[in-house]
Amino acid sequence: MQSPADRQDRHEYPAHWEADVVLRDGGTARIRPITIDDADRLVSFYEQVSDESKYYRFFAPYPRLSAKDVHRFTHHDFVDRVGLAATIGDEFIATVRYDRINANGMPASSPADEAEVAFLVQDAHQGRGVASALLEHIAAVARERGIRRFAAEVLPANNKMIKVFTDAGYTQKRSFEDGVVRLEFGLEPTDRSLAVQRAREQRAEARSVRRLLAPGSVAVVGVGRAPGGVGRSVLGNIRDAGHPGRLYAVNKAFPEDLAEVDGVPARRSVRDIDGPVDLAVVAVPADQVPAVVAECGEHGVQGLVVLSAGYAESGPEGRERQRALIRLARAYGMRIIGPNAFGVINTAPGVRLNASLAPEMPRPGRIGMFAQSGAIGIALLSRLHRRGGGVTGVTGVSTFVSAGNRADVSGNDVLQYWYDDPDTDVALMYLESIGNPRKFTRLARRTAAAKPLVVVQGTGTAPQGHTVRATRLPHDTVSALLRQAGVIRVDTITELVDAGLLLARQPLPAGPRVAILGNSESLGVLAYDRCLAEGLRPARPVDLTTAATGQDFRRAVGQALADDTNDAVVVTVIPAIGEGAPGDAELAEALRAAAAAVPGKPVLVVHVELGGLAEALSAAASTAPQAADRKAEAPNPADRPPAALPATPPDGTHLIPAYPAAERAIRALAEAVRYGQWRREAVDPGRVPEYDDIDEKGAARLIDALLQRGQGLTIGQEETCELLAAYGIQVRRALPAPSPDEAAEAARTLGYPVALKATAPHLRHRADLGGVRLDLADEEQLRRAYTELTELFGKPEELRPVVQGMAPRGVDTVVRAVIDPAAGAVLSFGLAGAASQLLGDMAHRLVPVTDREATSLVRSIRTAPLLFGWRGSTPVDTPALEELLLRLSRLVDDHPEVVAVTLEPVVVAPHGASVLGATVRLAPPPARDDLGPRTMPAY
Repeated sequence: MQSPADRQDRHEYPAHWEADVVLRDGGTARIRPITIDDADRLVSFYEQVSDESKYYRFFAPYPRLSAKDVHRFTHHDFVDRVGLAATIGDEFIATVRYDRINANGMPASSPADEAEVAFLVQDAHQGRGVASALLEHIAAVARERGIRRFAAEVLPANNKMIKVFTDAGYTQKRSFEDGVVRLEFGLEPTDRSLAVQRAREQRAEARSVRRLLAPGSVAVVGVGRAPGGVGRSVLGNIRDAGHPGRLYAVNKAFPEDLAEVDGVPARRSVRDIDGPVDLAVVAVPADQVPAVVAECGEHGVQGLVVLSAGYAESGPEGRERQRALIRLARAYGMRIIGPNAFGVINTAPGVRLNASLAPEMPRPGRIGMFAQSGAIGIALLSRLHRRGGGVTGVTGVSTFVSAGNRADVSGNDVLQYWYDDPDTDVALMYLESIGNPRKFTRLARRTAAAKPLVVVQGTGTAPQGHTVRATRLPHDTVSALLRQAGVIRVDTITELVDAGLLLARQPLPAGPRVAILGNSESLGVLAYDRCLAEGLRPARPVDLTTAATGQDFRRAVGQALADDTNDAVVVTVIPAIGEGAPGDAELAEALRAAAAAVPGKPVLVVHVELGGLAEALSAAASTAPQAADRKAEAPNPADRPPAALPATPPDGTHLIPAYPAAERAIRALAEAVRYGQWRREAVDPGRVPEYDDIDEKGAARLIDALLQRGQGLTIGQEETCELLAAYGIQVRRALPAPSPDEAAEAARTLGYPVALKATAPHLRHRADLGGVRLDLADEEQLRRAYTELTELFGKPEELRPVVQGMAPRGVDTVVRAVIDPAAGAVLSFGLAGAASQLLGDMAHRLVPVTDREATSLVRSIRTAPLLFGWRGSTPVDTPALEELLLRLSRLVDDHPEVVAVTLEPVVVAPHGASVLGATVRLAPPPARDDLGPRTMPAY
């Protein structure tokens, strides 16, 4: 009889266990199952491990692996015995394995649910977080195979490995016997283990981006021998920006005796560079890129910015080329920005990196910028660069990333970097597509709690070069979910810059109350009307008249700021003519002095044709380069800031943004008000209530039984009512009425008054078509209504009539929940009826919904006043409606097999809410990558 260790593999190779991961230092590695073909790799790996590490692994001197050891460690059944390896290139850098055991610690098979686990990490790679990543992945594999607990025996001196286990966040039991520490821990994810995992993810991904944005040395590959061209231009941009690190020009076509290009050391290959290279900027034709990547990987380059085009944006052949590029780079542990990228910029004083096609370095500032499109990136930089449209460039750029096809580094990675970047106060993003909406909303929520995140989102159609998972959610729904996560969603680049400039240099308003003052009554009225349109609460404008002096402005602004009934101040200014009229510099200084005297409230200026005032207000802090570096390109001299003034105002005073139109200033202010409100509410997001009458186990048994019938089914009415009832959601009973006599019998069963409804698909929920008869008080009225329906719409078998007891009168609403494969579970609410459908008046929240989110969900639709006594009507029982929302949220959160639920209509009366119709769809749950181990997108 064969022992478990001698049996051949019982399962096919589990390719879905393969994954690329970002390590603690920002490098990458690949995790995959160990197979019988890995014998030589295992032996080579073991030979590079120190004697001390071998001793810690085997509790005794163990200089080499025997043939029996190699056979054991490479032959797995992928069920009871599993081994994973972390690899870079073709070499192992670490291994982990588990063996299923029984209660006596002997080899076992299912249903035994415990396994022993052991690690070995090459000494050169210890401290990079390899073991932590392997633990996450081996735990996920074990859960998939029915293992619920791990046991590990560790020598007391092996502190590093003990720390790997204890820091993982699982529930543990620890004992000490015979000189060995024994650790036992469950593998079900806990709140702490998920928090640990996500904190590690953030640190690793942030460091991987930092390696790209703050390199100590840079090589530009593809520098032309003649002036011009992409490579030569980028080389000049890096040199001119003043990057303090080593810089190299690389081209295999350089003559062997060429020493320099434009004063930069020239090499024919990255291999010819003496010393390390942290970043390589690749600007060669696409067919030459693989050879360059291989050279960089062999030289130990940490990351790549690939400007080369000809990848996924060019069609199927290019898409395959792109996949091969990412696989090759990851094999060497490198991350890539691009391909088809515009480049990266970092204005930090110790970095000064302009590895992009932007010909001039932006002025340093506090705004981080990300764009997937190079064209949009150019537009963003240009808008800040020249203060386009009259917007004062009140701050500059900290970092800029244009990711092109974003085949590897994405907006999610850059968000991880910005989250704790001390040089970035505001993040601006132009996203043509969102590759992982579930992760993006999670990261956005965390980032927005620390600093503003302003996003322009594409309309939902991803460019050809972007490989993203499709979402079935409408564009408006995704936008609503982003707002729920604290994202400031705007529609245009102009609005993106307007909001960013305000948020970068002004405090958040404490509320919606706005003071308006200035020397133009008409401009003040325009600002007032716009405030009302944006939902703000403006005070009546104060007209200082065109005779107002700088002191008049200073006094009025100071009084408005000191008034506790104001949360923000908007100053409207038109050119003043005449003796005593304040000059631009005088007026700017008056406004700045008033704001500095009463800090804590934002001040905005709406100006008309006052370029000089805009310049003075900006205190020369625009993103334009200094005068000595700037080309004569702006047609308006007012667009050119004086070079002698500093980039930031003295003594930390706030710079005041100026806008050329009232609607732009007020829109930016309104976004700041809404964001400030979100920040305050995010401190206490509420809780997910517990309900004692929920039967979670009973619902699970019912779902399992129903799924035995098949996958992807809409369950029957009785099963729907039973499932919803397990969560305290009662559906008002409806009985089929295929004939007048059966309708009368149903009515007697339910009790009068009743409703008669046609449920055929073309008539369902369409009361406007006349397929519903309400308040039928007796059998005579019921039979008459039955006859009317059949005469109007056809035979009973076509109408599918039902009889239902009357619910208390109220407001008809609709509640839906759906699990989207990309975004996750979403709860939606709106009023029932054609008007709401036409207007798209639905509100959305991510599941699980808290009590505070349920309250805001009910109030966030435009037709919400109908629930609260609009025009003298009786207010309805919104607490009962909110409880219904919370119970449904719990159902879909507890049971991901419930992939779609519709409750329609839900009649909310002055007392209680009645569910009159419900449909439920079940299916095997989609994969939850946010709960599994850390992985990079697969290629």
